[in-house]
Formats: sequence, C-alpha cells, structure tokens
Amino acid sequence: MHTRKEKLEQFGRLLDIMDTLREKCPWNRSQTNESLRPMTIEETYELSDAVLRKDDTDIKKELGDILLHVVFYAHIAEEEGKFDMADVAERECEKMIFRHPHIFGGGESEGLTEEEVAKNWELIKTKEKGGNRTILGGVPDSFPPVLKAYALQDKASAVGFDWEKKEDVWDKVDEEVGEAKEAVEEKDPGHMEEEFGDAMFALVNAARLYGVDPSLALDKACAKFKRRFTYLENRTKERGLDLGKMTLAQMDAIWDEGKALGL
Repeated sequence: MHTRKEKLEQFGRLLDIMDTLREKCPWNRSQTNESLRPMTIEETYELSDAVLRKDDTDIKKELGDILLHVVFYAHIAEEEGKFDMADVAERECEKMIFRHPHIFGGGESEGLTEEEVAKNWELIKTKEKGGNRTILGGVPDSFPPVLKAYALQDKASAVGFDWEKKEDVWDKVDEEVGEAKEAVEEKDPGHMEEEFGDAMFALVNAARLYGVDPSLALDKACAKFKRRFTYLENRTKERGLDLGKMTLAQMDAIWDEGKALGL
C-alpha cells in the first residue's frame, strides 16, 4: 500500500493531467457538464458491475474512471470561476464532520447502535446548510424506479416510519396485488398503472425488510431468464425446429431441460 505522501502525489498528477487535457486535447476541451453526465452514469454502472463480480482489478479501474470524472467536473467549474477541486474536498470534509457529531462533536459514540446513527444521519441532513430540507429530499428523481422506491422506503425507515413487525408487510403485498387484479378487471389503463405501481412498491418494501436488494434480485432474475431462453433458442435450432411454430408445451419442455441443468 502507498503512503499518504504517495497518494497525494498521484492525485496531484491526475490534476496536472486534466489541466493538460483541457488545454491541448480537442475532445476533452469540448466537454461540458451535460456531455459528461451520461458517461458518468455509464461509469457508475460499470463500477457496480465490477463490485458484483468481486473483480478487484476492474474495481480499481472503474474507481479511477469515476475519479477522473469528479476531477473533470471540478475543472470545468474552476474554468467558469465557480469552484475548484479543493472546494469540493473541503465541502465533503465539512459535511462528514457535521453529520458525525458523535465522532467529531465531542459526543459519545460508544453505545450507539447502527440504527440510531442512521436515524440521526437523516435528521441531521435536514438541518444542514445547503442540504436536504426534508427526509426524502435527498432521493434524486432521476434514480431508476426500483432504486428510488428502495431509497424512499429506507430513508423513511431510518426515522422510524416502518412496519413494527416485518411479517406484516405481506398483508400489504397481498392487498396491493389484489387491487391490481381488480384494476385489470375494470380495464382502466390509468388505474391499472397505479395499482401495478403500488404492488411493485410494496414488494420492494418487503425485499428491503428481509435484507434483499430488489435491484440485484431483479437483475439476477433477468440474467436467469436470459440464460434459459438462450438455451431454448439454441436447442431449438440444433433440433431443426422453428421457435415461432412451436407450441408452448414444446417450448416449456426444452425450458425445463435448461432449468434442470441449473441454468
């Protein structure tokens, strides 16, 4: 591992490289916050994928890409006279100190549970200068829906707004699924959309209460479906069959083969 001095030297080197790129590279010089945004989102998903694969080499690489983006945004702001990388780091340092009074404020950290720290964290954020004014204000509207639902529920739970017993959530799931079925029978598109949304929101809540990441669970379900359907396609071709002309029973039989193989 590197020393603190070596870490600072490498970070300074990255800042120097960004200076050079913005001065001499036409592509880097043309970038704006708006053009960087989709690439930043892509890099974040690539880091997430590397973390799920537990690939330390790729995690290091993707962290570097995200760090470059942080430096890039700060450099653009510096050029516009708004703020620079030091302001970004200082703001984060002050925020962490403010949000951890039990560590930096002379408070007593011993004896506090993880749940108590989380609850204090959300309440402190609403009092933070320039921060979120409400508990749910920190959940971006641009979050993917499943992640947004989880984040909203998690933040509300952090201040005590949650089921007293997690088992009670299943009554809510059943209730919402029942209402979705009723909406389908009514054939009202707007009502169906609302009730399907409520049912999925309730199921995300159930996953959260049982310690399951709903986004990860759904992602794995998608991967499993893809593996099994790909098996169905490949075996169908090998047997000289036309997938479009097969009966559902024929497709199910091959699907079950893939399932039995552990796909």
